[in-house]
Amino acid sequence: MKIILTEKVAKLGNIGDVVDVKMGFARNYLLPNGKAMRYSKENLAVFETKKAELTAKQEGAKKSAESLVDKVANAKFHMIRSAGDTGHLYGSVSSRDIARMLAELTGVKIESAQVLLGNPIKTIGAFNTKIALHADVIVPVKIYVAQTQDEIDALVAGKVLTFGTKKIEDEVAPEPEAKAEEVVEPVAEEKTEESAE
Repeated sequence: MKIILTEKVAKLGNIGDVVDVKMGFARNYLLPNGKAMRYSKENLAVFETKKAELTAKQEGAKKSAESLVDKVANAKFHMIRSAGDTGHLYGSVSSRDIARMLAELTGVKIESAQVLLGNPIKTIGAFNTKIALHADVIVPVKIYVAQTQDEIDALVAGKVLTFGTKKIEDEVAPEPEAKAEEVVEPVAEEKTEESAE
C-alpha cells in the first residue's frame, strides 16, 4: 500500500516520503495514529499545503523530546521480580512494564513501542536498552532486574549474580549412588539360585 508520511518514522522515512508498506501496518498503525495519509493526487496536494505546518510540529516534538533526555537517562529502572533458583523470572519484564515504570519515575509518558527492548527480559540481571522519545532522539538506559533491593545494589555495583549451581550439583550427585545400589541386586538373585539348588 502506498502512503505519504506525515511525520518521520524510524526505519521507514521522513516527512513527505512516499513509501510502500504492508496493508496491515498502514491500516492498523500508521493511518489511525496520524503518521501517514493514503497516497493519491488529492492527498499529495493536501500534504503540500500542510507540509510547513507538519514540519514545524515535528521540530517542536523533537525539541520537546530533547528536553526530556536527561530526565530519562537519569531514571533508575530497578525492577524487583520473583524468580526461581536458577535466576529465571516467573513471567517477564516487557516494554510495557518499562514504559509504565518510566511514567511513574519521571512523569514522561511514552508508548510501549517506544521502548526498543526487542525480546522481553526473562532472567535476573542488568540489561541495556533504548527509549525512543522521538525518531531522532533515542536515549540508552539500563534496566536492573532482581529479587531484592540488595541484589539490585550488587548489580548496580557491577557484580555478577550466580544462581543454583550448588543446588544443581547436589541434585545430580545422588544419581550415581542409585546406580551403585542396582549393582547390589544381582547378589540377591544368586541367593535365589542357591536356594533353587
